[in-house]
Amino acid sequence: MQPDRSQDIRDRTFAFACAVVTLALELDADYRLRSIIDQLLRSGTSTGANLEEAKAASSKREFLRYMQISLRESREAVYWLRICSELRLGSEAQLRELTDEGQQIALGAIVVSTKRRLIATYILFAFCILNFALLLSS
Repeated sequence: MQPDRSQDIRDRTFAFACAVVTLALELDADYRLRSIIDQLLRSGTSTGANLEEAKAASSKREFLRYMQISLRESREAVYWLRICSELRLGSEAQLRELTDEGQQIALGAIVVSTKRRLIATYILFAFCILNFALLLSS
């Protein structure tokens, strides 16, 4: 039996969200940084939340929409992590590790959504060929 890659990416985004929250709690609570920390928290935690929504999607279209949102959120989280790194807000090693994981999660989301999109395309293509063959045989 093949491992469930969608569970792996969901577990990773959950761990990523927890690590982002931990980092945010450790950052200076200076009111001038509040918007950066809030943006990081929102994007870092919504990456996984949207993957969970994708798993419960009622259609392929809805699934792809949530996957695309998750991908955008992971990219945004990486952006805010890069800002934190540049401003030296937090441990350099921790920020580098989180940035790397955010980039890998974005790639994982692309792979999962692309695979679903390809499967849907193959099914549509097979249906068209079958329909064409049935028309020719009539």
